[in-house]
Amino acid sequence: MEEKKFRNTVEFQVSGDYALFSDPVTRVGGEKFSYQIPTYEALKGILHSVFWKPTIKWIIDEARVMKPIQMETKSIRPLVYNGGNELAYCTYLKDVTYQVRAHFVQNKNRPELAHDWNENKYHNMAKRMIERGGRRDIFLGTRECQGYVEPCEFGEGTGYYDGAPGEIAFGFSYHGMTYADEAELEEDRGKLTVRFWNPVMRKGYIKFCTPEECVKKRHLHAMEIKRFPDKKFSGLEEFGKGEQDEFI
Repeated sequence: MEEKKFRNTVEFQVSGDYALFSDPVTRVGGEKFSYQIPTYEALKGILHSVFWKPTIKWIIDEARVMKPIQMETKSIRPLVYNGGNELAYCTYLKDVTYQVRAHFVQNKNRPELAHDWNENKYHNMAKRMIERGGRRDIFLGTRECQGYVEPCEFGEGTGYYDGAPGEIAFGFSYHGMTYADEAELEEDRGKLTVRFWNPVMRKGYIKFCTPEECVKKRHLHAMEIKRFPDKKFSGLEEFGKGEQDEFI
Protein backbone atom coordinates (compact mmCIF):
# COMPACT_ATOMS: atom_id res chain seq x y z
CA MET A 1 0.00 0.00 0.00
CA GLU A 2 1.74 3.14 -1.24
CA GLU A 3 1.23 6.37 0.69
CA LYS A 4 2.82 9.77 0.53
CA LYS A 5 6.25 9.88 2.16
CA PHE A 6 7.77 13.06 3.54
CA ARG A 7 11.45 13.86 3.22
CA ASN A 8 11.90 13.39 6.99
CA THR A 9 9.82 10.20 7.20
CA VAL A 10 10.90 7.51 9.66
CA GLU A 11 9.75 3.88 9.66
CA PHE A 12 10.10 1.42 12.49
CA GLN A 13 8.66 -1.71 14.02
CA VAL A 14 7.60 -1.90 17.67
CA SER A 15 6.72 -5.16 19.41
CA GLY A 16 6.07 -6.57 22.86
CA ASP A 17 4.47 -9.36 24.84
CA TYR A 18 1.62 -7.15 26.05
CA ALA A 19 0.10 -3.73 25.30
CA LEU A 20 -2.60 -1.58 26.90
CA PHE A 21 -3.97 1.26 24.77
CA SER A 22 -6.86 2.73 26.72
CA ASP A 23 -8.88 5.89 27.10
CA PRO A 24 -7.22 8.12 29.76
CA VAL A 25 -10.58 8.35 31.51
CA THR A 26 -10.25 4.69 32.52
CA ARG A 27 -6.72 5.18 33.83
CA VAL A 28 -7.70 7.02 36.99
CA GLY A 29 -7.81 3.71 38.81
CA GLY A 30 -9.37 0.29 38.95
CA GLU A 31 -9.79 -2.04 36.00
CA LYS A 32 -8.52 -1.14 32.54
CA PHE A 33 -9.48 -2.48 29.12
CA SER A 34 -7.31 -2.01 26.03
CA TYR A 35 -8.42 -0.76 22.65
CA GLN A 36 -7.84 -3.33 19.90
CA ILE A 37 -5.35 -1.09 18.08
CA PRO A 38 -2.75 1.45 19.22
CA THR A 39 -3.86 5.04 19.65
CA TYR A 40 -2.23 7.98 17.90
CA GLU A 41 -1.05 9.31 21.26
CA ALA A 42 0.55 6.00 22.26
CA LEU A 43 2.55 5.79 19.03
CA LYS A 44 3.58 9.41 19.40
CA GLY A 45 4.72 8.64 22.95
CA ILE A 46 6.86 5.80 21.61
CA LEU A 47 8.53 8.22 19.20
CA HIS A 48 9.13 10.66 22.06
CA SER A 49 11.00 7.85 23.84
CA VAL A 50 12.98 7.17 20.68
CA PHE A 51 13.89 10.79 19.93
CA TRP A 52 12.39 14.06 21.12
CA LYS A 53 13.28 17.73 20.88
CA PRO A 54 10.97 20.64 21.82
CA THR A 55 11.74 22.13 18.41
CA ILE A 56 9.95 19.34 16.55
CA LYS A 57 6.46 17.84 16.56
CA TRP A 58 5.91 14.22 15.54
CA ILE A 59 3.05 13.34 13.18
CA ILE A 60 1.93 9.69 13.00
CA ASP A 61 0.95 8.91 9.40
CA GLU A 62 0.12 5.22 9.40
CA ALA A 63 0.41 1.96 11.32
CA ARG A 64 0.25 -1.67 10.21
CA VAL A 65 -0.97 -4.47 12.47
CA MET A 66 1.33 -7.44 11.84
CA LYS A 67 -0.10 -10.07 14.21
CA PRO A 68 -3.65 -11.22 15.05
CA ILE A 69 -5.47 -9.11 17.62
CA GLN A 70 -5.58 -11.15 20.83
CA MET A 71 -6.74 -10.16 24.31
CA GLU A 72 -5.78 -11.54 27.71
CA THR A 73 -7.21 -10.62 31.11
CA LYS A 74 -4.85 -10.68 34.08
CA SER A 75 -5.41 -10.03 37.76
CA ILE A 76 -3.04 -7.42 39.18
CA ARG A 77 -2.66 -5.33 42.31
CA PRO A 78 -2.22 -1.71 41.20
CA LEU A 79 -1.30 1.06 43.60
CA VAL A 80 -4.18 3.33 44.56
CA TYR A 81 -3.99 7.07 45.15
CA ASN A 82 -4.84 6.89 48.86
CA GLY A 83 -2.10 4.33 49.52
CA GLY A 84 -1.85 0.57 49.40
CA ASN A 85 -3.16 -1.53 46.54
CA GLU A 86 -6.25 -3.41 45.47
CA LEU A 87 -7.12 -6.37 43.26
CA ALA A 88 -8.09 -5.44 39.72
CA TYR A 89 -8.57 -7.21 36.40
CA CYS A 90 -6.96 -5.60 33.36
CA THR A 91 -7.44 -6.75 29.78
CA TYR A 92 -4.31 -6.45 27.65
CA LEU A 93 -3.44 -7.00 24.02
CA LYS A 94 -1.17 -10.04 23.76
CA ASP A 95 1.87 -10.63 21.52
CA VAL A 96 1.75 -7.45 19.43
CA THR A 97 3.85 -6.16 16.54
CA TYR A 98 3.24 -2.95 14.60
CA GLN A 99 4.96 -1.20 11.75
CA VAL A 100 4.78 2.59 12.00
CA ARG A 101 5.42 5.41 9.54
CA ALA A 102 5.75 8.99 10.83
CA HIS A 103 7.36 12.34 10.09
CA PHE A 104 7.99 15.56 11.99
CA VAL A 105 7.37 19.27 11.49
CA GLN A 106 8.76 22.35 13.15
CA ASN A 107 6.97 23.40 16.31
CA LYS A 108 6.05 27.00 15.47
CA ASN A 109 4.73 27.54 19.03
CA ARG A 110 8.30 27.78 20.28
CA PRO A 111 9.78 30.83 18.56
CA GLU A 112 12.45 31.03 21.27
CA LEU A 113 13.89 27.79 19.83
CA ALA A 114 13.71 28.76 16.15
CA HIS A 115 17.51 28.91 16.03
CA ASP A 116 17.58 25.24 17.04
CA TRP A 117 15.65 24.01 13.97
CA ASN A 118 17.76 21.74 11.75
CA GLU A 119 15.58 19.30 9.86
CA ASN A 120 18.31 17.23 8.23
CA LYS A 121 20.26 16.82 11.48
CA TYR A 122 17.21 15.76 13.46
CA HIS A 123 16.10 13.34 10.76
CA ASN A 124 19.46 11.59 10.85
CA MET A 125 19.46 11.57 14.64
CA ALA A 126 15.97 10.04 14.75
CA LYS A 127 16.98 7.26 12.35
CA ARG A 128 20.08 6.49 14.42
CA MET A 129 18.01 6.34 17.61
CA ILE A 130 15.58 3.90 15.94
CA GLU A 131 18.52 1.68 15.01
CA ARG A 132 19.65 1.70 18.65
CA GLY A 133 16.21 0.96 20.06
CA GLY A 134 15.44 4.47 21.34
CA ARG A 135 16.90 6.85 23.89
CA ARG A 136 14.55 5.84 26.70
CA ASP A 137 12.58 2.74 27.64
CA ILE A 138 9.74 1.94 25.25
CA PHE A 139 6.27 1.27 26.66
CA LEU A 140 3.25 0.00 24.75
CA GLY A 141 0.58 2.21 26.24
CA THR A 142 1.48 1.70 29.89
CA ARG A 143 4.60 1.18 31.93
CA GLU A 144 4.15 -2.52 32.68
CA CYS A 145 4.07 -3.28 28.93
CA GLN A 146 7.68 -3.15 27.76
CA GLY A 147 8.22 -2.63 24.04
CA TYR A 148 11.13 -2.95 21.62
CA VAL A 149 11.85 -0.75 18.60
CA GLU A 150 13.82 -1.64 15.49
CA PRO A 151 14.06 -0.17 11.97
CA CYS A 152 11.94 -1.66 9.18
CA GLU A 153 10.70 -0.98 5.66
CA PHE A 154 7.06 -0.04 6.11
CA GLY A 155 4.82 -2.45 4.20
CA GLU A 156 7.40 -5.22 3.85
CA GLY A 157 6.89 -8.69 5.27
CA THR A 158 3.72 -10.68 5.73
CA GLY A 159 0.99 -9.30 7.98
CA TYR A 160 -1.85 -11.33 9.47
CA TYR A 161 -4.55 -9.13 7.92
CA ASP A 162 -2.99 -8.77 4.45
CA GLY A 163 -5.73 -10.76 2.75
CA ALA A 164 -8.64 -9.64 4.93
CA PRO A 165 -11.62 -8.48 2.84
CA GLY A 166 -13.33 -5.15 3.40
CA GLU A 167 -12.56 -3.06 6.43
CA ILE A 168 -12.78 -3.28 10.21
CA ALA A 169 -14.23 -0.26 12.05
CA PHE A 170 -13.36 0.21 15.72
CA GLY A 171 -15.98 2.80 16.61
CA PHE A 172 -15.65 6.03 18.55
CA SER A 173 -12.14 6.05 20.04
CA TYR A 174 -9.60 8.23 21.78
CA HIS A 175 -7.14 9.84 19.35
CA GLY A 176 -4.87 11.94 21.56
CA MET A 177 -4.25 15.13 23.51
CA THR A 178 -3.39 18.53 22.09
CA TYR A 179 -1.26 20.46 24.55
CA ALA A 180 -0.93 24.22 24.40
CA ASP A 181 2.61 24.09 23.03
CA GLU A 182 1.51 22.00 20.02
CA ALA A 183 -1.80 23.67 19.19
CA GLU A 184 -2.09 24.70 15.53
CA LEU A 185 -5.72 25.82 15.34
CA GLU A 186 -6.69 29.14 16.88
CA GLU A 187 -9.57 27.54 18.77
CA ASP A 188 -7.13 25.21 20.56
CA ARG A 189 -4.54 27.77 21.58
CA GLY A 190 -4.03 28.22 25.31
CA LYS A 191 -6.01 25.07 26.10
CA LEU A 192 -5.61 21.39 26.82
CA THR A 193 -7.73 19.53 24.27
CA VAL A 194 -8.75 15.87 24.05
CA ARG A 195 -9.45 14.47 20.57
CA PHE A 196 -11.56 11.55 19.32
CA TRP A 197 -12.05 9.82 15.98
CA ASN A 198 -13.42 6.68 14.31
CA PRO A 199 -10.49 4.49 13.22
CA VAL A 200 -10.80 1.99 10.38
CA MET A 201 -8.36 -0.80 9.46
CA ARG A 202 -8.04 -1.95 5.86
CA LYS A 203 -5.95 -5.09 5.24
CA GLY A 204 -4.06 -4.42 8.46
CA TYR A 205 -3.32 -0.74 7.69
CA ILE A 206 -4.60 2.14 9.80
CA LYS A 207 -4.23 5.61 8.31
CA PHE A 208 -4.32 8.26 11.03
CA CYS A 209 -5.85 11.67 10.62
CA THR A 210 -3.78 14.58 11.93
CA PRO A 211 -4.71 16.31 15.22
CA GLU A 212 -6.00 19.29 13.24
CA GLU A 213 -8.32 17.02 11.22
CA CYS A 214 -10.05 15.67 14.34
CA VAL A 215 -13.42 17.42 14.50
CA LYS A 216 -14.61 15.55 17.58
CA LYS A 217 -12.81 17.11 20.52
CA ARG A 218 -13.27 18.80 23.85
CA HIS A 219 -11.38 21.59 25.58
CA LEU A 220 -10.61 20.46 29.13
CA HIS A 221 -9.08 23.57 30.69
CA ALA A 222 -6.78 26.52 30.05
CA MET A 223 -3.08 25.78 29.71
CA GLU A 224 -0.03 28.01 29.38
CA ILE A 225 3.02 27.21 27.29
CA LYS A 226 6.12 26.65 29.36
CA ARG A 227 8.84 28.71 27.74
CA PHE A 228 12.49 27.75 27.61
CA PRO A 229 15.12 30.40 28.46
CA ASP A 230 16.22 32.54 25.52
CA LYS A 231 19.87 31.89 26.36
CA LYS A 232 21.45 28.51 26.57
CA PHE A 233 21.70 27.02 30.05
CA SER A 234 25.43 26.66 30.73
CA GLY A 235 25.42 25.24 34.24
CA LEU A 236 27.09 27.00 37.15
CA GLU A 237 26.98 30.42 35.46
CA GLU A 238 23.27 30.56 36.33
CA PHE A 239 24.05 30.25 40.06
CA GLY A 240 25.45 32.95 42.32
CA LYS A 241 28.98 32.73 43.72
CA GLY A 242 27.75 31.26 47.00
CA GLU A 243 25.77 28.53 45.28
CA GLN A 244 28.76 27.61 43.15
CA ASP A 245 30.95 27.17 46.20
CA GLU A 246 28.32 25.00 47.83
CA PHE A 247 28.18 22.57 44.88
CA ILE A 248 31.95 22.58 44.35
